[in-house]
Amino acid sequence: MERVCKTIHQYNKEPIKEADMQKLLEIAGDYRKVKNYVYSRYGGIASLSKIYPGYTVQNEMTDSGYREILGMPSVYFYLAIFDALGDIKSQWTRTKTKISKLINQNEGFTEADKHYLRFLLKVSNAFEEVLNQKPVELPDTVQKQYGKVAAKVDTEKLNKYLCRQVRKHHVKLHTDRADGFAIAERAYRYADHGIYISIKEKRKRVFVLLTDNNRYKSQLYIKLYPKEHSIRIKAPVNVTVRDHADYRNQVGVSTGVYTMLTTDKGHRYGSELGRYQIEYADWIREQTRIYNCNRSENPGRKKYRAKKKRMEEQLHSYINKELNRFLREEKPKTIYIVKLPKPQAGGVNKKINHSMAQWQRGYIRKRMLQKCMEQAVEVVEVLGKDISNECSSCGAIGKKEKGEFICPQCGYQSEEKTNTARNVKKRGQGDGALNRGGTYS
Repeated sequence: MERVCKTIHQYNKEPIKEADMQKLLEIAGDYRKVKNYVYSRYGGIASLSKIYPGYTVQNEMTDSGYREILGMPSVYFYLAIFDALGDIKSQWTRTKTKISKLINQNEGFTEADKHYLRFLLKVSNAFEEVLNQKPVELPDTVQKQYGKVAAKVDTEKLNKYLCRQVRKHHVKLHTDRADGFAIAERAYRYADHGIYISIKEKRKRVFVLLTDNNRYKSQLYIKLYPKEHSIRIKAPVNVTVRDHADYRNQVGVSTGVYTMLTTDKGHRYGSELGRYQIEYADWIREQTRIYNCNRSENPGRKKYRAKKKRMEEQLHSYINKELNRFLREEKPKTIYIVKLPKPQAGGVNKKINHSMAQWQRGYIRKRMLQKCMEQAVEVVEVLGKDISNECSSCGAIGKKEKGEFICPQCGYQSEEKTNTARNVKKRGQGDGALNRGGTYS
């Protein structure tokens, strides 16, 4: 049966002793040092050949003696290495994506030039050799493709362009955060309604009493909250995908700040989202003002952090409840949703800017996608340009007044979000789909 991974959280039942927290923070500090060491040593151009799949880096780090210098258990040392390597690979992906966009936007390049540069970005060995100013030598079949593409362009000019862009946009990573670490299965043990976590002292472990008796056998992540004397354990769990025979509907969805979801049938879910978010944003804004006024007196933030956490949990609980209701009542086989724009620069009204900054759209997207994967529901992302201005009946440009959409061409009239949701569905079922069945952002 098909399975999908979800993250389960566990929490400590009682405050963690200061001495025990310091031992966990010591591991997190060493974990950060190892990651920064790997970032600085293997994050550049010269190490491209070593980061895939990464065992060369592992062997070199073993030979470096850095683990012995830190006195760090191997179960944490090697996880930190591969954690850092994952970040480096992601950074290279971001660099390539940025350069690819620049190539597409460069009007001075011919199609042959763009094709050559895209080839280099796609073929890792070619990309690495060009950056290190080495002859491009590839397996026979790929070498022939490279020869055909390179014969049509000025390779020296384009190679220099690629090197310039990489130097400009690729950065070596660094982190100052030392508030968590990954932990392998052999470094912890569940027992006595809690978990025993290995520390730097040999044959000693820190015991944390948990709020549940669940036990997991996988790599975990320990997130530390020293000021609250608490931790959060993140455990990946593979759950069986539930395929519902009665989930057959095609549902177009419009998202919003005040109403979370509106369907093409006019059904609303999360109508209280705006109230929760405005209350949350206004409270944070007021607390920030008060704190800044009294900063010289060094006011504590313990109560602020505790209430902020409670309000976030209340908001997230409401979002999850409404998403569950949406799936249960709509019974969708496919959900069509618009690709949301990236956050824009703020406007004149600071209060509105602050409220928009607290919009939980990232959390909503993530939770919807996770829930859809668990329920075997396909998510289709569609192009959103002018989608709220078009009439879902005839396609003409209409006008919006007090939350209503009115089409002067055909006379169609409906609630604004409903009209948008109908357009989302039409585009998803037509030629406006961007991503099918994958992540959306």
